[in-house]
Amino acid sequence: MRYVSTRGLAPTLGFEDALLAGLAPDGGLYVPQVWPVLSKADIAGFAGKPFNEVAAHILAAFAGDALERDTIDRLTREAYAGFQHPAACPLVQIGTNDFILELFHGPTLAFKDVAMQLLARLMDHVLSRRNERSTIVVATSGDTGGAAVDAFARRERADVFILFPNGRVSDVQRRQMTCEKAPNIHAVAVDGTFDDCQRIVKEMFANTGFRDSVRLAAVNSINWARIVAQVVYFMTSAVALGAPARKVTFSVPTGNFGDVFAGWVAKQMGLAIETLIVATNVNDILARTIDTGVYEVRSVLPTTSPSMDIQVSSNFERLLYEAGGKDAEGVRNMMASLKQGGRFEVPEKTLRQIRTEFAAARVDEAETARVMAATLKSSAYLLDPHTAVGVGALHSVASDPAIPRVTLATAHPAKFPDAVKRATGVHPALPPHLSDLFERTERFDVMPADTAAIERYVSARIAGKVLA
Repeated sequence: MRYVSTRGLAPTLGFEDALLAGLAPDGGLYVPQVWPVLSKADIAGFAGKPFNEVAAHILAAFAGDALERDTIDRLTREAYAGFQHPAACPLVQIGTNDFILELFHGPTLAFKDVAMQLLARLMDHVLSRRNERSTIVVATSGDTGGAAVDAFARRERADVFILFPNGRVSDVQRRQMTCEKAPNIHAVAVDGTFDDCQRIVKEMFANTGFRDSVRLAAVNSINWARIVAQVVYFMTSAVALGAPARKVTFSVPTGNFGDVFAGWVAKQMGLAIETLIVATNVNDILARTIDTGVYEVRSVLPTTSPSMDIQVSSNFERLLYEAGGKDAEGVRNMMASLKQGGRFEVPEKTLRQIRTEFAAARVDEAETARVMAATLKSSAYLLDPHTAVGVGALHSVASDPAIPRVTLATAHPAKFPDAVKRATGVHPALPPHLSDLFERTERFDVMPADTAAIERYVSARIAGKVLA
């Protein structure tokens, strides 16, 4: 398997190099040159198999000959051994042909664990085999940071720097990033928004001297291996509902577009998906783009679903590249317009292709709270605010009632207890392994949204460490 940049000006890489690079040197994102396709028999064969075995099959399709199958089997088995549910990502029915796909049974109670637990082991394996180190910088709107901290803490081959928007994450999210004692973890509260954090990471990658000097790597959803890992639960849930003989519609709470793009990847591999619904809160740049064809950045508004408080959705670039017929020059032009003027127009042909596979809906704060309360009343099921956005979007998009509809539950309600209690009157408790979270000591630094300052901060903390 070979990987190319969406902007067309970076060298073609194998799986391992794409894994460690994260972001391409031309600013683009890596995608496979050719999509691996599974037969209907392959997909049907996933029925009843453990989650880790399906994950191994999917990973092997994208790794090619870069990893031995025994290694893949071991890494996927280890990645999901600590999940709190034997199915890892179980389905729960809440209505007639309406299902919730619970993705929060990992150690930090968010869907990011599904990919991050595997990604950390993949990177550790490759770095150890090459006798190398990496410096990982993570921009997070809340959940990715906690997942990265848990997955990479105490790993000898990586130092991890978590950039999160100061005051714009929940208390649980913040503490999952700031209470880790491992010396290789550094939490930084950035005075700005998630988009500022993401911009800083991209500028660090664009600074070739800094990037090479610290062996910079990315584990945000711009890292292709993250997308690969997220493909797995689209496959397992659809097969449980009758795929490949039966189509499924998915509603995906969406911020950076990585999770819903993983659903699109599953479809390219042969999974029968009726519609992928892009569910957004009031930070609705993706819903506006799919509706109007104009991608235009506006101010980020704080909401009760903070992991979706994003205006620049990085993974949308991957879809623009694929839906536009792999037109790297067109992607470069759109990204240049975005950088210069904060907007671009999606070519009509590309937009038509996107609309054939995606629907989108915006769910505001009042509707989010209403959905949480109504779902608890109708099915005794407690949603977190992000999942409520997904359910609300699903109900606002016309769909065939005979086709199973799955909303991705991206976080446990206990990660956002104040919002859940205001909407439902129920205060969700943290599970036992996190019951002492608010008794732990926090450790973090506050920094301005200044790339040069954060580069100096990173360099100072890894000074003297052997990087190769």
